[in-house]
Amino acid sequence: MKVTVVGAGGNVGSTVALSIAQRDFAKEVVMVDIEKKEDDKTFYPSKGRALDQWESSPIYGFDTYLNGTVDYKDTANSDVCVITAGVPRRPGMSRDDLLEINAKIVDSVTKQLIEHSPDTIIIVVSNPLDVMTYVSYAASGLDKNKVMGMAGILDTARYRAFLAEELNVSPKDIQALLMGGHGDTMVPLPRYTTVAGIPVTQLISTDKLDAIVERTKKGGGELVGLMGTSAWYAPGAASAQMVEAIMLDQNRIFPCAAKLTGEYGINDLFIGVPVKLGHGGIKEIIEVDLNKEEQDLLKDSASAVRSTMDDFHKLMNK
Repeated sequence: MKVTVVGAGGNVGSTVALSIAQRDFAKEVVMVDIEKKEDDKTFYPSKGRALDQWESSPIYGFDTYLNGTVDYKDTANSDVCVITAGVPRRPGMSRDDLLEINAKIVDSVTKQLIEHSPDTIIIVVSNPLDVMTYVSYAASGLDKNKVMGMAGILDTARYRAFLAEELNVSPKDIQALLMGGHGDTMVPLPRYTTVAGIPVTQLISTDKLDAIVERTKKGGGELVGLMGTSAWYAPGAASAQMVEAIMLDQNRIFPCAAKLTGEYGINDLFIGVPVKLGHGGIKEIIEVDLNKEEQDLLKDSASAVRSTMDDFHKLMNK
């Protein structure tokens, strides 16, 4: 079994690769990134990180080989490809600038992956996630069940971690579901949040739960404020969990950015919903019962994602 991670010279991509290797279900993880030039020197971050991680294998006790490269030929016949490539928003860069630059990167990366692995499954981590997942889907020509975005697992992980801290319980015992777009418009579902089967609403006050939900929505921003850059440990672990579920055919139920074709009353949009992940990618989109308030929140979130999609189409057609 072979996995490719694109953008593996960066923090998110390299953490995805190491998280997969440590789970030890794949034969090889190919770590792809571009070379970097500084003055008269050329550096190969993906090769260096792959070597460093492979040298940790005797200590962590895994057999998965990590192969760093700048050549997409090395990705041939990958079962799953994870795309983390893209640039962060820099000072003076508009939202449209970021959208256009990353769309071109994801489009190019996807086409190179498909050239060498035409039957692969693609997981997109690049931001803005919902739109970048669409870009990869359009560029790949793959079935909609084989292209998805990683966000919901990360968002629910943050939510569960915050709840575990507040309740002083193990995060292992907390199950939760968040839907919608990645970020401020995500849709919290406290009714579907439990602690060892106990509804969380019985264990925490409404005010504290609302505060945790708000913190979750701004979880990425909180980390940027603390570190000056985006997170990588939790996103890397979340991506690896998706890859494992697919390659080992685990039929795990996770919230992922999936292409909806009428589910939840939403058409032709990638947005976070619960899905069954296993062999072949998304086996099923699960439609949970939502009350009026939850339905309205999901509709608002979908409108926000569609607005970004409209901006993307305008940029591409200008």
